Amino acid sequence: MPIGEIAALPPEHLAILQDEAGARLAAAKRLAEWINGAIVLKYDDRANMALAEYGKLTGTVRFEDGEVTVIAELPKKIEWDQKRLASLAAMIRAEGEDPAEYVTAEFKVSERAYNAWPARIRDAFQPARTTRVGKMSIRLELPSSEQQRG
Repeated sequence: MPIGEIAALPPEHLAILQDEAGARLAAAKRLAEWINGAIVLKYDDRANMALAEYGKLTGTVRFEDGEVTVIAELPKKIEWDQKRLASLAAMIRAEGEDPAEYVTAEFKVSERAYNAWPARIRDAFQPARTTRVGKMSIRLELPSSEQQRG
């Protein structure tokens, strides 16, 4: 139905359509989560073993299952102890340096910046840093028609 025709519908009908669309969207999201959960269940162990082969706890790995390429991503989640960061910021300021070079106002630390810091600064911040493993996501890729012919 063209959008103009939908807009011309009575408000009661529009409300019903909106509710139905929301319910269908919610059902589709639940179905997608269910299927993705099954895929993670199927490939979780294999993905973790592949990461372990590279000496990693997190990251992205690719492997084949039949003609399907499995791409598993296990993200790294870094958390920072806010009280320790506040204390470290005060210590840096007391030493005459600008804490803004190391932390943001919310006391978040960029992982890229952290890895580039001098060892003495990283060592001071290490007790305030926690690494957690995020939720695994897995994407399945079918071979393209060109790959099937070749």
